[in-house]
Amino acid sequence: MAMAGVVGVVVLALGTVCLTSGCSSLGYYAQAASGHMALLNKAKPVPDWLADDATAQPVRDRLALSQRMRDFAVSELKLPDNASYRRYADLGRPAAVWNVVAAPELSLTLKTWCFPVVGCVGYRGYYDRADAEALAAEQRSAGLEAVVQAIPAYSTLGRLPGGYFSDPLLNTFIRWPEGELARLIFHELAHQVAYAAGDTMFNESFATSVERIGGQRWLQDHATPEARAEYEALDSRRQDFRRITMQARADLDAIYGNTALSAEAKRAAKAERMAQLRAEHAALKAGPWNGFAGYDNWFASANNASLGVLAAYNELVPQFDRLFEREGRDFDRFYAEVKRIAALPMAERRATLGS
Repeated sequence: MAMAGVVGVVVLALGTVCLTSGCSSLGYYAQAASGHMALLNKAKPVPDWLADDATAQPVRDRLALSQRMRDFAVSELKLPDNASYRRYADLGRPAAVWNVVAAPELSLTLKTWCFPVVGCVGYRGYYDRADAEALAAEQRSAGLEAVVQAIPAYSTLGRLPGGYFSDPLLNTFIRWPEGELARLIFHELAHQVAYAAGDTMFNESFATSVERIGGQRWLQDHATPEARAEYEALDSRRQDFRRITMQARADLDAIYGNTALSAEAKRAAKAERMAQLRAEHAALKAGPWNGFAGYDNWFASANNASLGVLAAYNELVPQFDRLFEREGRDFDRFYAEVKRIAALPMAERRATLGS
C-alpha cells in the first residue's frame, strides 16, 4: 500500500511559520519539530548496532541487508550518495507518523493543508496518533470523510545538512520482506532527487515509479529465489488491490461528476458501489488470497479520503515509466528531465509529462 510521504519536511518551515502562516499554526509546527528531533535522537549509525551484542540477530541481518540495498541505490539507481538510511532508530511504536486525509462526502478531491517550503499537500501528519485522531474527528464533524493512516517512513528531501539530520532506517519497516524493504528505501531516496512544491501526485508517482523499477532490479540481480517468490505473492495481491480500488475510484468519480443525478441519488449509488468494492475484496480473500487479511482494515474504513489518496501514488506512474524508457533507461537523464518538469508551472508540468 501507500509508502511514505514528505510530511516530516515541515520542520524546515518552523522558523518562518509566524511570517507566512500565522502564529496560530505554531503548535502544529512545534509538534512536528519536536517529534522529528525525538526520532533523530534515537538514531545511531548502523555499524554501532551491528557491533552491539544486544542487537537481535534478525534486526542485525536486516540492517546489513539494508546497507547493501543502500549501496545498490547509489551504484545502480544513481540515487543520492549521502548519510540517509545509514543510521537506525527503534521508535518503540508501529509508525513513524500518522497522517490525516480528508475528502467531501460526494467528491474524491482531498482537502489540502499548506505549509511554507513544501507547498500544499493532501494530508496532515502527527507524531502522536491521538492528535491525528482528534483532527480526523474534527474533519468528520465538519462533514468530511476522514481516515488516519499509519506511515512507516517519511522523507525530509535531503535538505537538512549533516549526518545527524539525515533520514534514518526505522523499526517500523526494517523487518519488511526483502522486496518491500528495497522499494521503500528507493522510494524515499527518490524524493531527494526531485520535488515539485504543492504537487503530491507528481512527487509520489515519481517516487513510486523509481521504487518499482529499482525494486525489480534488486530482486532480479541480488535476491534469493525465496525472496523473489515472497515478493511475487505480495505483489500479486497488491495488483489485485489496485485493480479493484482504482476501478471503484473511477466509478465513484463518474457518479459524483454526473450532473443529472441528485445528491440523494449520488449517495445511493455511492453506497452500492462501496458495497460492491467490499464484496470484491471478500471474494479475493476467500479465493486467490487464501485468507490473507492484510487489507482488512483498509476496506473496513474505506471512504472517499482513502480512495482519493490512492491516486497520488499511482495516477502518474505510467507517464514516469514511459519517460524512463524515452530517456533510454538512463537514470541520470531520467532524473534530469524529471527535475526540469518539476520546475514548470502545474498545468505545463502535467501537459509535458503527459506528452
